Amino acid sequence: MHDFRYIGGRLYCEQVPVETLVRKHGTPLYVYSQATLTEHFKRLDAALDPLPHSICFAVKSNSNLAVLRTMANLGSGFDIVSEGELRRVIAAGGDPRTCVFAGVGKSEDEISFALSRDIYCFNVESEPELERIDRIAARLRKKAPIAVRVNPNIDALTHAKITTGTYENKFGIAFERVEQVYVRASRLKHLRLRGVQMHIGSQLTEVKPFEQAVAKVAPLAARLGRRFGLEFFSLGGGLGIVYRPALDSGDASWWTSRAARNILTPESYAAAVLPHLRSLDLRILIEPGRFVSGNAGLLISRIEYIKQTGRKTFVIVDAAMNDLIRPAFYDSFHEILPVHQHNGPLVPSDVVGPICESGDCFCKDRPLPRLKAGESLAIFSAGAYGFVMASNYNSRGLAAEIMVHGRRAAVVNRRQKLSEIWEREQIPAWLKKR
Repeated sequence: MHDFRYIGGRLYCEQVPVETLVRKHGTPLYVYSQATLTEHFKRLDAALDPLPHSICFAVKSNSNLAVLRTMANLGSGFDIVSEGELRRVIAAGGDPRTCVFAGVGKSEDEISFALSRDIYCFNVESEPELERIDRIAARLRKKAPIAVRVNPNIDALTHAKITTGTYENKFGIAFERVEQVYVRASRLKHLRLRGVQMHIGSQLTEVKPFEQAVAKVAPLAARLGRRFGLEFFSLGGGLGIVYRPALDSGDASWWTSRAARNILTPESYAAAVLPHLRSLDLRILIEPGRFVSGNAGLLISRIEYIKQTGRKTFVIVDAAMNDLIRPAFYDSFHEILPVHQHNGPLVPSDVVGPICESGDCFCKDRPLPRLKAGESLAIFSAGAYGFVMASNYNSRGLAAEIMVHGRRAAVVNRRQKLSEIWEREQIPAWLKKR
């Protein structure tokens, strides 16, 4: 669900016509709906209401300060994976004491900074990391709160590049080894055993892998909780979203398909996992990102050319893989629709960007209306892993970001000037001699 819709043939974000944002701010342009962010968070929060719980928004999915402030105002904690993300949370007005710090490669500086800000917990990924955190905490005369990340060796049945819960992946400690690690951690004087954590992957759209993982790890969490006085059990994130279709086109065939009927919802997720958690006497944490922010964002792009090559129709736009890398990196689907609604026949079209890579392609042979240069297209479901993964490849400036709240819209990240791309670079003195 989201707050993007056609009204009178024009695409709106909440109560703001997208075309007015394009005229004022140009393209490429990210547009976020605050109402959608809020609705997704509240729906997930309500589904978990039967148990004490906390939601820690995954900053890596969308780290814009306005998005983070929206989450903080809703009472969210934060799942972070770097010092930079922790500093962003603080800059946005979030409380570092609600942050859980994940990631396999936490540096000494990152651990020191996180300890100095009294974060809620480190999600520990290896035994050497335990030793490092204990050593740094001793130097700072602190007790570091930790949870060991359990790798349950369960295939999430998602894309290979976002699967994290099997022994083929770099994440966590093998299920069979975890209890021994807690015993070892309990002997380290500068660690506080606070919880246990798991995470099996991202963009899961069926509930079964979640249920399998929770059913396997919950008894372990119960034993560890009793033995070591733990406070919480974190289920990780990974709740997926619907990337198609973005708007109701009148064709009900997809919505009545097996794929649509099995799409995971907060309610089906809660119904599957809560029965395994009720007897634990532990607070439940979840760390969603994409579910909250993914369908809350659009990337708007202007059509530069329509190019015909043989039987192919190329719609060449001003956005590129440096703005939204997911289609090139994951072969991912994003719905693409014109900002002004069209009637009439559809033409198989490739929507491509200007970068000198064949992979700079948003879709292939997608049925689209007969479009013209100068029109704008909306790439849907771009609110997660969109701008955060953007780059300056081909020396292209970063897009602007806008947040909409009802009838109001504000720039929450101005467009990058080209000169800013290289302003930190320097030419050494010996190269300046001619």
